[in-house]
Amino acid sequence: MIKSTTFSLLFFFTNLLWLKAEQLYINCKTGNDSYSGTKTQPLRTLAEAARRVNLNKEQGETTIILSEGIHLLTRAVLFTNDKYTLTHRLIMRAEVMPDDTDWKPEKMPVIITAVPLEPGVGGEEAKGIQPEVSHVTIEGLKFTGSPDYTYLDDHHLRRSYPIWRDGKKLDDLLVTQCLFVGNVDVLPLHVGVIANGYGLVIDHCVFFNCKIPVVFWKNDGKTGSRSAMRYSLVYGGYFCGVWTTQGTNGEEFDFHHNIIANTDTIWIREKGSLRRYKASDCIFTGFKKLAGYGSGPLSDSDATSTDFLEMKNVRTFGTVVIEKDQSKRNYLQLAESSMGKELNAGLFKR
Repeated sequence: MIKSTTFSLLFFFTNLLWLKAEQLYINCKTGNDSYSGTKTQPLRTLAEAARRVNLNKEQGETTIILSEGIHLLTRAVLFTNDKYTLTHRLIMRAEVMPDDTDWKPEKMPVIITAVPLEPGVGGEEAKGIQPEVSHVTIEGLKFTGSPDYTYLDDHHLRRSYPIWRDGKKLDDLLVTQCLFVGNVDVLPLHVGVIANGYGLVIDHCVFFNCKIPVVFWKNDGKTGSRSAMRYSLVYGGYFCGVWTTQGTNGEEFDFHHNIIANTDTIWIREKGSLRRYKASDCIFTGFKKLAGYGSGPLSDSDATSTDFLEMKNVRTFGTVVIEKDQSKRNYLQLAESSMGKELNAGLFKR
């Protein structure tokens, strides 16, 4: 009887663990969307992985693992299965992460958003990965700008949003060790990450030549977890380094160990914002304006007072140098000779 009970318990917990460890592999070269999604039978597209995730109502964590190579998004990848928790998350990650010993820059899965444009505020917009659920982690991926022309006319733009979250009640979106790269002329990246709701955390990310790296957008005015931007590098932001709105509570926002260099404006707020913020252990350099207001995709930015921003141990002079040698492990991150190395801002956590 004891042996039977023990076997039953082992069987139960084994199945419970299995339910909490759903994995789907994606290989853009060898995969097929009719396959099972295992490592030896990978899917081909993130869209198919999202379809399967949305249909699976079994409780537990889901990990989607992307191979190196180019992953082309031809429609928004929408996640709607809101079954995840703080400890059992929806995770989208690279098969080889930046801190792995065999990682090289070319091993990062590349996500290209070539989604048909839809009407939006101030023009047209294309959304890439859209997690309309709480408790999501996106890690180790490289996102590019869109090949679409940005300019339509004096009142309308085309914008690319690689990561977009719309729900104002949603919580807990961690974007970590991701690289966002754009070019104002040929691959414009309007906003790397834009998210309503709570608990948007940008951690150890690099934003290279993006118009706006991240927008901490709006919420439903109730309560949620803290948002943060930490250990991240922003270089060449041709509008700003960070954008906060009325929905971003300064008392629930952590901003530290970031480098923002060669941008137009360091910090943009929505017009009329009364929120106060703190920035600590950062470098802000090579900027035209330290602070400004914004009010939409077509807004310009006049310099404003910086009395909303309490800065502690923030350096506002000097030169940040980016590594441009593609053979180097720190390609598009701080060069070995650059100031700011002590902040540990960039893709590597160790």
